[in-house]
Amino acid sequence: MYDYLIVGAGLFGATFAREATDRGYSCLVIDRRDHIAGNAYCEDVCGIPVHTYGAHIFHTSDKTVWQYVNRFAEFNNYINSPVAIWKDELYNLPFNMNTFSKMWNIKTPAEAKQMIEKQKAEARFEDPKNLEEQAISLVGRDIYEKLVKGYTEKQWGRDCKDLPAFIIKRLPVRFTYDNNYFNDRYQGIPERGYTDMVANMLDGIEVKTGADYLKEREAYRRLAKKVIYTGALDEYFDYCYGNLEYRMVRFEQETLDTDNFQGNAVVNYTEREIPYTRIIEHRHFYRGINSDKTVISKEYPAEWHPGEEPYYPINDAKNAELYAKYRELADREEGVIFGGRLGEYKYYDMDKVIASALSLAAREL
Repeated sequence: MYDYLIVGAGLFGATFAREATDRGYSCLVIDRRDHIAGNAYCEDVCGIPVHTYGAHIFHTSDKTVWQYVNRFAEFNNYINSPVAIWKDELYNLPFNMNTFSKMWNIKTPAEAKQMIEKQKAEARFEDPKNLEEQAISLVGRDIYEKLVKGYTEKQWGRDCKDLPAFIIKRLPVRFTYDNNYFNDRYQGIPERGYTDMVANMLDGIEVKTGADYLKEREAYRRLAKKVIYTGALDEYFDYCYGNLEYRMVRFEQETLDTDNFQGNAVVNYTEREIPYTRIIEHRHFYRGINSDKTVISKEYPAEWHPGEEPYYPINDAKNAELYAKYRELADREEGVIFGGRLGEYKYYDMDKVIASALSLAAREL
């Protein structure tokens, strides 16, 4: 009999397991995949830590969380500075003075502000009815047409006019020549990848991969006094109210005979006609990669269906109502605590996942 059975060996489960174990509780961590670290999992390909489930860049302004993860890994000083390609033009992201200078051949913040305000005024969307109107009312038509529209339509699989305005509540606009995508104080990637970091978090804790809790629920439930469940909430209840909706991502990975394919870790392709949203070149996340190969991943957003890996929750009114019904069931489920990205049907950055798990540990333990 364990004190806690933790379903899911991702960041939430590993954090809670570490905290519980350090306080003297016994834990068993299981995961139905054949590896730990969840979607942050990295695998070695030609000496390069490849982010198998898409780019994961740790960033936070929470000093406590930053100090916590640095217990388990040495982080590099990677700064996320993506670029975007539209037709034969290349732009810096997030939208900043480098972006505006290239787009309008201007130099000063005053000129950029004047151009954006002029285009916003011409649009006259005082009460935006959809994502297109909302985006134009925030950044003007030029930025929307070249850098927002195609990328967003690929990401969501719908025309921007058919997407609700609240999806883009704001768009980051900086009137400085600063290509750092995040505003957070702390940023980086574990030198040896996230799998190594999570393995250190789970050091000394019993872990079983390839173990599907839902297929052997009764047997596993008898093993522990309490369950921390980080899988999909609707799947746990056999989709009794129907399934919550997600977007998923399909990855097309290639190993190339060059040590530098695109010169940057993240390159977005914002034209609607190009089927993938971006290309990740993994070696550029790290310094000192000693390999004459490079590994790239093309990302293709797609509709999600039960049985596939869910990525981004679709937080519209319909799904919020459905989640509330499942949340009621979860609150009545004795001896089971639901947490994490899937358990809470919530898009979480990695630091927020860890902060949530630490908060649960503080309350529960």
